[in-house]
Amino acid sequence: MNIFSDPAILFFVFGMLAGFLKSNLEIPAAISRFLSLYLLMALGLKGGFALADSGLSREVVITLGAALTMAFIVPIIGYTVLRQFVSGLDAAAIAATYGSVSAVTFITAVQHLDNQGVAFGGHMAAAMALMESPAIVFAVVMANQVRRRMNANAHLTNGRVDAQASCNPRLGGILHEALTDGAQMLLLGAMLIGLLTGDAGQAAMKPFSVDLFKGMLAFFLLDMGLLAARNMAQIKGQSLWLVAYAILGPLVHAAVALLMAWALGFSVGNAALLMVLSASASYIAVPAVIRHAIPEASPSLYFGMSLGLTFPFNILLGIPLYLHAAKSFIG
Repeated sequence: MNIFSDPAILFFVFGMLAGFLKSNLEIPAAISRFLSLYLLMALGLKGGFALADSGLSREVVITLGAALTMAFIVPIIGYTVLRQFVSGLDAAAIAATYGSVSAVTFITAVQHLDNQGVAFGGHMAAAMALMESPAIVFAVVMANQVRRRMNANAHLTNGRVDAQASCNPRLGGILHEALTDGAQMLLLGAMLIGLLTGDAGQAAMKPFSVDLFKGMLAFFLLDMGLLAARNMAQIKGQSLWLVAYAILGPLVHAAVALLMAWALGFSVGNAALLMVLSASASYIAVPAVIRHAIPEASPSLYFGMSLGLTFPFNILLGIPLYLHAAKSFIG
């Protein structure tokens, strides 16, 4: 099935078109928030039900370890590359955004694999949850190092320390905010409930977590199409290197994930989803934390790049590309 024959994807395209045409079509924020929470809850339940069937097998442990490893590799790559083009604080913020994950991209990929009849493990939802926070920790550590260098230089030059440069948010507080984010808590809670209730819970929740899922995803992607189109303006005038990173960076991250999946003997479906997670970029949870943790960084960079470029690329082209690569390399 071609991804452009999927109604959910076509609603995303329609939303982008409406956004480009400056239509007043808009999904109320409360409804958009509800749709986001519904999708995470349904995904968590599906993952929990699958884990109840499979148990905590060796495959699950290896997969979660690989996901956690990628959650550190991606921001390290991003920070190393981006530091050549932007300030250290901006590089740390963008690295955190790209080192974390996009739940909507993952959910869309899961739906695409279902449409294609490609099997995958429900524990990949747990992998997504694991990959949410390490990049934030890495970025805060890098940002604090940059600030210390700025402080040292300020002392050497004029003996004064700029108040903004000396601002070092506590890592513990930032980590607590990241780990207790409502969306992530809901995903993990739903997964635990699915794990505890098993087949009985799956039968009881089928009308909610299965029958409604496709329509809810289509409605949410319509909203995301509108947002993506309206946020592309934020990247106007930015360095072409940053624009290139927003597309090429995810491809490199996905390639690293594919090599790791091949080396560890992943199935095609699990490899494709690890690639999707590694190639995605957060545009909700992480920017909200980074805005507080690294206030000196420019939101137009990390938010505009992730939502304006990387998200549409992954939804329209990246997901089928990653699946094709996984089939060719592994299958």
